[in-house]
Amino acid sequence: MTKEQLNEILEKHKKWLNDEPGGERADLRGAVLRGADLWGADLRRADLQKADLREADLWGANLRGVNLRGADLRGADLREADLWRANL
Repeated sequence: MTKEQLNEILEKHKKWLNDEPGGERADLRGAVLRGADLWGADLRRADLQKADLREADLWGANLRGVNLRGADLRGADLREADLWRANL
């Protein structure tokens, strides 16, 4: 997945969270996001099931209620990430 594609998904997800037109829940099931810069990203309630998040920067990310079942988080930076009710 390119950085541009990821940014578009995150923008639509932001709109979805705010009930704005054009919003869409982030569906990143099985996405290859190895080494992705998701610092401080708001991914609340996104679906990241079986995503490859190895070495991803998730520092300070909002991962409340995120589906991370089967996701590969080896080496991911989860410092200060909010994982409340995340499905691990």
